[in-house]
Amino acid sequence: MVQSVSDKEQASGGTAPDAGNALRAGLKDKRRVVVKIGSSSLQHPETGDLDYIKMDILVRELCNIRNQGKDVILVTSGAIACGRRAVHLEKAATISQKQACAAIGQARLMTTYQRIFSEYNRQAAQILMTRNTIVADLNRINAQNTFNELLRMGVVPIVNENDTISTFELEDVVGDNDTLSAIVTALTGADLLILLSDIDGLYTDDPRRNPEAEFVECVDCLTDELIRMGKGSTGSSVGTGGMETKLTAAKIATYSGADMVIANGGDVRVIHRIMEGRRYGTIFRANKNEGFNFAEFVDNLHKTETT
Repeated sequence: MVQSVSDKEQASGGTAPDAGNALRAGLKDKRRVVVKIGSSSLQHPETGDLDYIKMDILVRELCNIRNQGKDVILVTSGAIACGRRAVHLEKAATISQKQACAAIGQARLMTTYQRIFSEYNRQAAQILMTRNTIVADLNRINAQNTFNELLRMGVVPIVNENDTISTFELEDVVGDNDTLSAIVTALTGADLLILLSDIDGLYTDDPRRNPEAEFVECVDCLTDELIRMGKGSTGSSVGTGGMETKLTAAKIATYSGADMVIANGGDVRVIHRIMEGRRYGTIFRANKNEGFNFAEFVDNLHKTETT
């Protein structure tokens, strides 16, 4: 079941009464929040270089959530693109080139995050994950324990795919960290996932190609119709994730008991606006499924993509 709203009404951030408003009103009470930001939201479109002002605002938003006594986790893309810029490589064409760029870029990206977090008197920690982190029982438990300990310490975990050693993510199965952020949500028992992208939310069709596409305000439950909406959608030239990967993320997050919001990351201050219950992005209602095993789902997803 979905509810649509006009682009004009959506942009206003108004609070017209509907079923979605009650759901949004509860976002301010969330206790553990995962925020995912994509490559295109971190860089200047003209040059591909990191947008330090946007990164500073992002960190300030996250620190403000932490200052409210809530746990917050950041899932960030951008390592490959950052490394590519560092070595003046226009395009990383091969897996080995991508892995080399990731090795360079991840260090630069994390250094930047560490420096900005320190300005707000917060510690940040790096966690790099692969598919085996999720599907191998012992690895998954160890990762879960690490997250929980960091959060108890008041540290903000910064998560990315370990592109330097794994080719699974580089084959675009995960999709610009969309799926990874949902996995982190399920793994840590978070109750809210915010996906920041280069689109305002879910539409009935690709709004870049179809001006008649309608914005979807609220999704009560995922249906086959919704999943078909995401098929064949594409992401930006910088990132790898399209709407299909975001709906996959929605399935993992909502089935694991978390609400999820897809919103435009052009202005990262949208994070606090979302958590205040204002009408930004598409909100997906949590539909916890006790029989859902996210590790098995990810493993099966990989097998489906590679056959």
